[in-house]
Amino acid sequence: MSSIPWAESYLGQLRALAGDRVLMFVGARAVVRDAAGQVLLIERSDNSYWALPAGAMELGESIAECAIREVWEETGLTATAVTPFAMYTHPERTFTNMFGDTYQLFVVAFRVDAWSGELLTSTDETTNAGFFGPRALPAPVSSTVLETLDDLAAFEQTGQVVLK
Repeated sequence: MSSIPWAESYLGQLRALAGDRVLMFVGARAVVRDAAGQVLLIERSDNSYWALPAGAMELGESIAECAIREVWEETGLTATAVTPFAMYTHPERTFTNMFGDTYQLFVVAFRVDAWSGELLTSTDETTNAGFFGPRALPAPVSSTVLETLDDLAAFEQTGQVVLK
């Protein structure tokens, strides 16, 4: 697996063609836990926020493959089993990023049920990474982390996929 430069990514190519129009962002977010139940967070190199591994789906891959690839690109870990537990698709999930690009999100959150490898604390997309207690997270933390962890807890209690 190799990391795809932004300009060569599907979303990067689409953004170059669409200019400043609102685009649909289809992507995946992953919750990786260790044996003690701690959650893996990465410190993003673009904004220094702590977040769950996540990113945009590329042409030619499934949404589950996207989650697996993003975990690998951002942490060096190989996810070998994933379970979808939440989908974030409401139009109010529209946001403008730090580059002035606006997207409506369609994100599927996955629980990583099995993984292998050694954690990399620095990659092309991250400046740090580590496992943290679910309520003892580093700051600043992305606004999506606590919501996603709460949605995973709801899924694990009910077995119902969370739709937002």
